[in-house]
Amino acid sequence: MDLDAFQRAALVTDNTDRHYEGEESRKDLVVALLGIAGELGTLATAYKKFLRDGPSYALYEDNVREELGDLLWYVAVLSDKFGLTLSAIADANLQKTSGRWGTRLAEMHPPYDANYALEEQLPRRFEITFSEQLVEGKNKAVIELDGKPIGNSLTDNNQYEDGYRYHDAFHLGFATVLGWSPVIRKLMARKRKSNQQVDENEDGGRAIVIEEGIAAYIFDYGEDHDELRDVRAVDFDVLKTVKSMTHRLEVSSKNWGDWERAIMAGWRIFRELKANGGGIVKCDLDAQEIVMVS
Repeated sequence: MDLDAFQRAALVTDNTDRHYEGEESRKDLVVALLGIAGELGTLATAYKKFLRDGPSYALYEDNVREELGDLLWYVAVLSDKFGLTLSAIADANLQKTSGRWGTRLAEMHPPYDANYALEEQLPRRFEITFSEQLVEGKNKAVIELDGKPIGNSLTDNNQYEDGYRYHDAFHLGFATVLGWSPVIRKLMARKRKSNQQVDENEDGGRAIVIEEGIAAYIFDYGEDHDELRDVRAVDFDVLKTVKSMTHRLEVSSKNWGDWERAIMAGWRIFRELKANGGGIVKCDLDAQEIVMVS
């Protein structure tokens, strides 16, 4: 049955808003919300009986069908009270879940710098060497490309050592999986200067600050989750926050799933660098693969 046709039919039998007038007219929303909560409770009770009684609970399937139908009725009615159609809700949900678990958009679109000269493109394959130096009693991480230092040596900038000096692993994860990293572009001198607007808005200071903010944010998140060891998925609220932070940048075209892969890849490399006190990181942007080679 068509979702909107079901919604229209459900509304014919809706009397949740017929008992309230004036300022109390919005109580119908509460009635519908409580109806959903109540039906969820009865559905849970039906499943509890099934767990307890097993095959002897002969009406299990019929009761589940009925409770799910009641839930759908309340959802249809509540959606209308918010001015929404079931079909629009279903479409939006499928777009969200597809972006979270479905197609890898990073494999479907050309790199952001595909139409620029080679010297303004992120290298499609490269290796970055991380090493440590002890300076005035503090461990500093130094990164090199083709045997030449790039960027500044970094400490953890913290009261205790937590390895943040290796956070460039996150930027490399973004560059490799998403094809996006204003920070890596700056370090490699690969900014797209031939296009003033792109150079300023996509590769400039504000974009760099946003990316550094994301790196700090996912670092704090990972610190609270054992550096994402044995974690299979990034909290969806984290992904939504990251997407919100980048919604005005070109990388907004990537979906939640792409970001999750980039974050997980960055954390994997970070853990290895921290454990080994450095190493060589190999990045393949075409294959979206980042690995430690030593």
